[in-house]
Amino acid sequence: MKKSLFMMGSVVILLMMSSCRQKNAENKWIQLFNGKDLTGWTPKITGYEAGDNFGNTFRVEDGLLKVRYDQYDQFDGRFGHLFYQDELSHYKLRVEYRFVGDQCPGGAGWAYRNSGIMVHGQRPETMTLDQDFPTSVEVQLLGSDSLVERTNMNVCTPGTNIVMNGELILDHCINSSSGFFFGDEWVTAELEVRGNEVLYHVVNGDTVLQYNQPQLDERDASFARLIDVNKGDKMLHKGTISLQSESHPIDFRKVELLVLE
Repeated sequence: MKKSLFMMGSVVILLMMSSCRQKNAENKWIQLFNGKDLTGWTPKITGYEAGDNFGNTFRVEDGLLKVRYDQYDQFDGRFGHLFYQDELSHYKLRVEYRFVGDQCPGGAGWAYRNSGIMVHGQRPETMTLDQDFPTSVEVQLLGSDSLVERTNMNVCTPGTNIVMNGELILDHCINSSSGFFFGDEWVTAELEVRGNEVLYHVVNGDTVLQYNQPQLDERDASFARLIDVNKGDKMLHKGTISLQSESHPIDFRKVELLVLE
């Protein structure tokens, strides 16, 4: 009887410890967006120096981080990225976003209801003035409607390559296995990044893509410059994260980080 009570007590203690570990893990999520301003973030827009937020493209209103084009006459290829201040290696990143309104005049057809999260990216100050996209791995945020249907959280590789199923992928974009996302609904996009080992794309709780060994692309014009920054190693083990401006308005109501060991 005493032995049974001891075993039952041990099980209860283990369950309590597991519950505490889970709560502690949940408590470690860091809010990267404070809901008030762009503290900790740096914009870089094509044709402008890092830090120049042309047209108030990235702004905070009503507690939301917004990408807007009301001060643009034409989009004119002014692709923008909003960089978080720290370089990161092993982490989970979770954002809640929605597409809103109409695309900026002059935006490309492929950029309709199109934005993204760049990971393992270069720092904004290392981009050239007229560089459209940071060398990085892009997690595409894509919306569908009566005009277009496409999977969400595809991967694209500006200046980089990835490995899938043991094969080096030289195609620029690879589709995920997600369904279509319509309207202005809020969507939860989550990434799990394990350095150079593996990256997962998760949308509304479903894992829709995974790949390995993000690396600099030797065919890209930025390779010679960035391989020196990376101390001769073309494999990408860490880098910046940034949110895109590609001509369609988008809102972010949450951007949060969980650092992994």
